[in-house]
Amino acid sequence: MKKYLVTLLPVLMLSFQPDSPSNGAPGGVSSLQALSASDAAEDLKPSISQEKVEALVAKILTQYHYRKVRLNDSLSSVVWDNYLKELDGNKTYLLASDVASFEKYRYQIDEALVNGDLTAAFDLYNVFRKRYQERSAFIKEQIKKPFSFTEDESFNTDREKAAWPKTVEEQNDLWRKILKNQELELKLGNRKDSVVVATMTQRYANLDKAYNRIKSADVFQIYMNSFAEALDPHTNYFSPTNADRFNQEMSQSLEGIGAMLQEDGEYIKITSVLPGGPAFKSNLVKVNDKIAGVAQGDNGPMVNTMNWQVDEVVKLIKGPKGTVVRLQVVSPNALAGAPPKEIRLVREKIKLEDQRAKKEVIEVTDNGKTFKIGVINVPMFYRDFEGARKREEGFSSTTSDVKKFIDSLKAEKVAGIVIDLRDDGGGSLTEAINLTGLFIPKGPVVQVRESNGETEVYTDPDPSVTYDGPLAVLVNRFSASASEIFAAAIQDYKRGIIVGGQTFGKGTVQTLIDLNQWLPKEPEKVGQVKMTIQKFYRINGSSTQHKGVTPDIQFPSAFSAEEYGESSQPSALPWDQINSTRYEQSHGLDDKILARLRDRFDQRLKSDPELKQLAQDLADFKKAKENTVVSLQESKRRKEREEAERKRAAANKVSQASAPIDETGTPSPNAPKKKKDLYLNEAGLVLADYILAVNK
Repeated sequence: MKKYLVTLLPVLMLSFQPDSPSNGAPGGVSSLQALSASDAAEDLKPSISQEKVEALVAKILTQYHYRKVRLNDSLSSVVWDNYLKELDGNKTYLLASDVASFEKYRYQIDEALVNGDLTAAFDLYNVFRKRYQERSAFIKEQIKKPFSFTEDESFNTDREKAAWPKTVEEQNDLWRKILKNQELELKLGNRKDSVVVATMTQRYANLDKAYNRIKSADVFQIYMNSFAEALDPHTNYFSPTNADRFNQEMSQSLEGIGAMLQEDGEYIKITSVLPGGPAFKSNLVKVNDKIAGVAQGDNGPMVNTMNWQVDEVVKLIKGPKGTVVRLQVVSPNALAGAPPKEIRLVREKIKLEDQRAKKEVIEVTDNGKTFKIGVINVPMFYRDFEGARKREEGFSSTTSDVKKFIDSLKAEKVAGIVIDLRDDGGGSLTEAINLTGLFIPKGPVVQVRESNGETEVYTDPDPSVTYDGPLAVLVNRFSASASEIFAAAIQDYKRGIIVGGQTFGKGTVQTLIDLNQWLPKEPEKVGQVKMTIQKFYRINGSSTQHKGVTPDIQFPSAFSAEEYGESSQPSALPWDQINSTRYEQSHGLDDKILARLRDRFDQRLKSDPELKQLAQDLADFKKAKENTVVSLQESKRRKEREEAERKRAAANKVSQASAPIDETGTPSPNAPKKKKDLYLNEAGLVLADYILAVNK
């Protein structure tokens, strides 16, 4: 496993990386508390080394980043807004007068970056820290006083478009509501008043501890990322400490439940779920879920982890194989006022086999006829590069595993095959190309463009075709990178039907740069830059960046482009187009057949009770999410909470349900009966429609 992760790490930079921090919950603080430590007594100051690094990073990113952006007043304004958002994204600490007094810096950041001037960054942070200390003293006094929850007042949990408070009195009232809202959430979770006070006290003690640890290196990283992420969401500066953490073999977070974690506001956020791990198998833990508490065993007390550092939370989650850990999780889809959900997981040692492709056979009935449909689930595009380099027999490879499953499914005489790429964040580009080659004769698969405009076409050289029968590819909003390359090639060749949701839209490649190589005389480490250097294009010339792959037949989805995926990021590189390559399309799937398949799906959407209910539940849920105002009156809030729970339960129907499958790709004989996976079933029906259409 360890060797596998080392070889995979560079490849994962092609895949979906939700590395832009969000702003946390109201009253939360951005990524600051996640950073390592310092004494809060004196103002923080930049080092001479940091000033050199600032100028160097500005030079590297403006000259070598794919975007070739110019440092000017327009970019300066964006960087300054990013920095304000990182420091006080919820507009709860700084006063309007503070923000106004720093407006003089808005159009000076471009010159400051070039000249290695960090005055603006540290001046603003030190004012912010002073305001934080004032708020901390206010919070401690407020927590001592009991709240009354009988008054009819409300609180807007979304502060993105709110203004900074103009006076201390206005700020005090804002924080009174923030604290009252948090205490009411705890109270509605059937906690005693004494427990509520103790929890709140501990929560803000954790926050004080985190802020008191912040060093100038952490402030510098926040500021430099405000610049880097203005270029695109996947470009970052890592301080020396965080560079070391990034370069570790992902081992800390992988042990125990199989999830990668990072700090995000008040919470620890799940950034990826490892296929085959306990979190993945439970189907209860999703990317972007936020951890609010951790408990040991079935009866251990829940430890509130709000405002903790990621390393501390990892220690709680890790543990011996076979032991139980319980998590309190806040879903990214949670409605305002909805309670965290508790999840029980049994820790396991993650096996390489658990991450590999799986197969199963489902049956669907269309027009009174039953069809056997083969399903191959590909959770990631894996490849043992070390084994491949040494020409080891049977080295792990997505393509070789899928080829075996295709041969097996053909022997079972399935009518068609579905390749399930839902939640597949990508991986090896080589595997994306080779996997495409199983379904097409030799030909181009993807184009890769450098920042200087040079384009290279990556081709499948093998003329053999492993499977030429009816094919569908099932994707969703979290199918990214290598998944998008494969799905796009299948669509462009008209080799199969793409069904599901619009994909993520990450069509870029990053590289890591060790800054010490550019500053060889610096005695200490100065960190790294992760920078976007290339862009993917389909063989038809269209970019996979930003737009992703649009399915031929779109299913109802809980995930909107405005909230999830590349297009939700303001600095995402745009979609564009280059010249098409020469390739020969299949003749089995023309526009006339696709139109017929869409008509058949639309008919089911109107008549099938389960699909109709799914579409209605999703519409209700999306509408409910728009309401971010919650009542601070206990009786009203209880009703809101019950309604939020009902809508969340309805939305959970869209989750992918899967039965336990062993490493050979065979369903476990003792597995409980599988819940119906509406999306997979519908993919099978679309494939059945296609079979009927071409055989008519």
